Amino acid sequence: MLAKTAPMGWNSWNTFGANISEKLIFEMADVMVNEGYKDAGYEYLVIDDCWSLRERDENGKLVADPEKFPHGMKAVADYVHSKGLKFGMYSCAGVRTCAGYPSSFDHEYVDAETFASWGVDFLKYDFCNFPENGDCKMRYLTMSQALKSTGREILFSACNWGREEPWFWMKSIGAHMYRSTGDILDNFVSYADIVRAQLDKFCCSGSACYNDIDMLTVGMYGKGNSAIGSVSTDEEYRMEFAFWCMLSAPLMMGGDLRSLTPYCKNLLLNKNLIAINQDEESRPPYIVRKVGVSLQRDPETVKDGEWPWYEEPDCAYTLLKFLSDGSFVLGYFNLCPKEAEILCSFTDCGVPYGTGCGIEMTDVFTGETLGVKRDYFNPKIPRHDCRLYHCRIVK
Repeated sequence: MLAKTAPMGWNSWNTFGANISEKLIFEMADVMVNEGYKDAGYEYLVIDDCWSLRERDENGKLVADPEKFPHGMKAVADYVHSKGLKFGMYSCAGVRTCAGYPSSFDHEYVDAETFASWGVDFLKYDFCNFPENGDCKMRYLTMSQALKSTGREILFSACNWGREEPWFWMKSIGAHMYRSTGDILDNFVSYADIVRAQLDKFCCSGSACYNDIDMLTVGMYGKGNSAIGSVSTDEEYRMEFAFWCMLSAPLMMGGDLRSLTPYCKNLLLNKNLIAINQDEESRPPYIVRKVGVSLQRDPETVKDGEWPWYEEPDCAYTLLKFLSDGSFVLGYFNLCPKEAEILCSFTDCGVPYGTGCGIEMTDVFTGETLGVKRDYFNPKIPRHDCRLYHCRIVK
């Protein structure tokens, strides 16, 4: 079964954009194996847009750019497979890809056969340059059928940016994951906005078909194709990865794995976090609490007659994620611009004080045991940071 749990891998777009090559893909495959990413569960290596020539050949088939991929795409797939990894590629439901290369509208079956003949295991299918009179659902259904008709197992990663509410129909048409937002950028505002937009839609995400909130930017630090805006901090990357894991969203890395900082490498390889993401039940988190926080203005900037406090809406989140062994994870997320005490009454978690039960809590990041807490637990969380606790009910 494809996508029994959320797919994991690496995609070229966030860092490299059009600057891709056979050499880069070979090196990335080596790193994924030699540095422990494959063993941690990251199995797909995906080439994004800009891999082909600008026109099809005389037989109407896509052709890999011979300057970027001099030995052809089959040789690239063979190398990736030789490392025990799976190989992914990119096309688009429109008449041209986002970067203006030939795409698969009205070419779905011939392109699917081409991909299968090269040994492709994963297809990211974008939505740029889609005809105004085109039927979005039908075109994704058509490519789904085309992939299945090849007889090869190819994970279908549909990417229609949330058009026509795909969380209601992508699983039905055979997709294994679906992009539900626009492109992520390498900054806190971008991924925070994505999470806010999709958090209540993960009830439609689960085994065999996952809400894809885009590739991770962990470790980019303002470098690369998707680097626009402020440079993220380690704490912001930690919260990004923790959100993706709590949501059981696909974990598609987007940084340059050859030069990640030790902090980001350790974060992406954190077994406790990956286990949360890859739990076999793939349950979405329950939103225990989502509130704004009152914050004090800088006294030096308060104008005459202005209230010295202001409300930051929907920036403090408490999430509860059930795991298949009967335990659960409590996640405290502070998207606010200042430190905040994030409230969590255990009554809101289904464990009221009157039951006589408490919650045994262990810090997911540090392994520290906090002991048994009763009634409530309200930690203070620094700005743009989070805390995750593995929990069990005790009597």
